[in-house]
Amino acid sequence: MSALVEDSARALLGAYADRVPIQPIFGSAGDAQLRDAYAIQRAQVDTWTADGRLVKGHKVGLTSRAMQLQLGVDQPDYGVLLDDMFYLDSESIPAGRFLQPKIEPEISFVLKKSLRGPGVTVAEAIQAVDFAIASLEIIDSRIADWKISLADTIADNASSGGVVLGSTPVRLENIDLVRSGCVLYKNGELVGTGAGGAVLGSPINALVWLANTVGRQGVTLEAGAVVMPGSLCAAVAVAPGDTVSATFAGLGTVTTNFAKD
Repeated sequence: MSALVEDSARALLGAYADRVPIQPIFGSAGDAQLRDAYAIQRAQVDTWTADGRLVKGHKVGLTSRAMQLQLGVDQPDYGVLLDDMFYLDSESIPAGRFLQPKIEPEISFVLKKSLRGPGVTVAEAIQAVDFAIASLEIIDSRIADWKISLADTIADNASSGGVVLGSTPVRLENIDLVRSGCVLYKNGELVGTGAGGAVLGSPINALVWLANTVGRQGVTLEAGAVVMPGSLCAAVAVAPGDTVSATFAGLGTVTTNFAKD
């Protein structure tokens, strides 16, 4: 492990513990920097799993043009979802757990079969999905003021924070993933709209991209895993006392509340 990888992983882990964001690690993101960034991410995942935390899923980030424009990047990234990142629908979440949270609405998948790339096709990805479900992703950044390059967000576990899953599983044959629309509300005010087609043309395409990309690193998407393919619209910042809900055509509504500390 290089000094850059070791020192950066330690700094990011420290940001979780100290509740203080760090300065950006990278500047512009070349291929060498992206390799280092994923190595930094893996070093943190190794630390978390050694401490007993469990990988329960994976996320694809920056799949919509809205999110790429919002963060100034031009390609997706990926990270892991750990067991203690999951919250119940309508559960009050301690806002103090996060540093600078934002919310994204997503059509998530739960797998019934494992997927191992490279070479995964759309047909194989569809066959591997058990059901789709409405979800909210809480993204967060351990990088100060969200001043992130693509490499920074990759190193920071793709800016993962938390996951809220809805309670209505829907088989893929019963939903149009491309045309399914979503409306996002914060404190009763409409703050975003989008459709599944914003996610690389279809959320299934993001699942294929993820399986093939992590497969080249020797990672399998396991049966039972949750996969978050990416946001349908730009993220909205949240603060203690806020309530956010998203309603998806064919999938119902999912809600989260940020408790005042």
